[in-house]
Formats: sequence, C-alpha cells, structure tokens
Amino acid sequence: MTLGLRPAPPHDVSLRPTPPRPLWRGGVAAFASLLAVALGACGSPRPLALEERPADRVVVPTSSVHYRDYDTADDLAAALRWRPGAPVLVSAHRGAPPHGLPENSLATFEHALNFAPALIETDVRRTADGVLVLMHDETLDRTTTGTGRVDETSFEAIRSLRLVTEDSLVTSFRVPTLAEALAWAEARTVLLLDVKSDVPYEELVAEVERLEAADQSAVIVYSLEDHLRLYALDPDLVVSSTAETVAAADALLASDVDLSRVVAWTGVGPPDADVVARLHAAGIRAQAGAYGAIDDEAAATATAEPYDALLVTGVDVIGTDEVAAAALAARRANANRPAPSPRP
Repeated sequence: MTLGLRPAPPHDVSLRPTPPRPLWRGGVAAFASLLAVALGACGSPRPLALEERPADRVVVPTSSVHYRDYDTADDLAAALRWRPGAPVLVSAHRGAPPHGLPENSLATFEHALNFAPALIETDVRRTADGVLVLMHDETLDRTTTGTGRVDETSFEAIRSLRLVTEDSLVTSFRVPTLAEALAWAEARTVLLLDVKSDVPYEELVAEVERLEAADQSAVIVYSLEDHLRLYALDPDLVVSSTAETVAAADALLASDVDLSRVVAWTGVGPPDADVVARLHAAGIRAQAGAYGAIDDEAAATATAEPYDALLVTGVDVIGTDEVAAAALAARRANANRPAPSPRP
C-alpha cells in the first residue's frame, strides 16, 4: 500500500543489564552521558537519521535494582504464583509512558523500571509481510508519523516512521519488533503480551519459542476458549486469563489448563472480593486495572491513596498508566505484609 505521512513539528523530541553502582563513580563519562540525555529530552535542532536511533537502543539507567531475571518458564510461573504474603506487583500499561515518551517503546519500558520491578504490558500486531511489532491500534495514525492499517503496511515502511507521544510530540524512536522487545527484556523484566486478533497464536508461540523467551513473557487472553487454544500449542507458557466474574473464575478453575501458570485479570476498577478469594485459594494472583478514574485521581492528587480501592479487595497486581504512584502504593502495601511463605 502507499504509506501516508503526517507532517512533523519543527523539532523532534529525543529523549546487558548493568549492576548497581554508586552514582559518584564514572567521572566525566557519566556526567557526559547524563548531559546527553538531558539535552536529548529538550529536543534536537536537527533531524536524526534512522541508523542513529535503532529501536533497541535505550538509555542505560543508573541502577538495575528493579531488574528481575528468571532462568526458566517454571521459575517465572513460580514467581508469579499467589501465596500468603506475596508482594503486590505493578504492571505498566503500554509501558506507562510519561510526558515526552511514546507508548510501547523500549525507552518507555526502561523508564518504568526506575520505579518498581514492574511487569510491562505491551501490544503485539502483525505487519503486511508477517513481522510481529509492538503496536496497540489497528492503524498507524495515532502513535506514529504515518497513516494506514498496520496489517496492510510493510515492516520496512513502518520502520521508517517515528513514534508519537499521547500529546502529539514526534520522538526519535522507531516501532520495535517483538523480537527486539524480548531481547531487551532478557534479565530485566517480564513482558505481558496483549496479542491482537491479527496475530495467529501459532506465529506468536513460534516466535517466543525461537527466542527461548518463555521465561520472560506471559500472554494475555480474553476468553477461556483462547486460553485453551494457547495451552494446546504450548502448555509451558504463563497466561494472563480473564476472570472478571464469579462464573468466569469458576470456569477457569474447572478447566484443563495448568493453573500454576496463570495470572487472572479481574477487570478495570475494584473487583468482586469473592472472585479474588476464589483465585487466591487456587494460588492465582488477581490483577486489576487502575486505568481511568483511579489513575486520574492519583495523578491529580499526587498521592498513592486512590489505589487502596483495589488493594482492600485483595488485588495483588495493579495495572496502571501512572507507574510511579502505583509503585508507591505497592511499596506501602508490601511494607505492611508478613514475609511471604516459601515457594512450593
């Protein structure tokens, strides 16, 4: 197809795991790196060529204390099991982009890890020539400098575009592939893959298996039928399955899937406490979304208290667009919890 391009504003906005180290070390080189980041965030006076900003190049943080690494899919599944005293976790929705960073970019994911050992929720779509990329919308219009459907556009054409922020700032970042995102996530975090309808499960599973990435990814499904399809393709994958009602939770618990490899999605807002109790009784974490009212209140008041509406129901994974505030709520909740019981 012919790729439509939107005119760019006059200025672009620019913005292996490293061990923690004292901030005073590194001398001039460290200062130069920080200065470069600061200047990039203020905008570049000249266009950046594609080769100058590959999609998998991100700013190295000053500390990796929030990185998490799992050796196998079994280790990941065990870490995500619910047990008494299990810590509250945060899931960064599309990476929870702050001002100046676009959703579903690797730099945004890295930014989220400054606040917590967050799970990173991201979206997967398929280009016209079969490349799996990170993109939420069916079209390129909202989040890139291009137009048109993702599944009707070649990867080469998509890669030539720039990612755009929620407030329409054009950045230097390109659309990442799923392979690049999984490579970035190695020894850093877990990606929650929201696989859109244009991506066959067979292709997704093949890519995760090719990259040996079942230890750093979980797949989101929206029905028990889809969960069973995915389970038949690869029973080792960790799955985020839907359980928004007591009936849906009971159906999940009675199904043939491996419940030791499940995190349950209970919906946006405070869930039914009976749903959470059923899930916890089976050793399954309950995730709820704070998107909308709760996140908005947290941002408006600059406090973590709005997340209490989720935590009092027993929710132990907070899906959020406001990762800093949600991380504070999680830390406060975890400080008041007993030490978790040993993993089975």
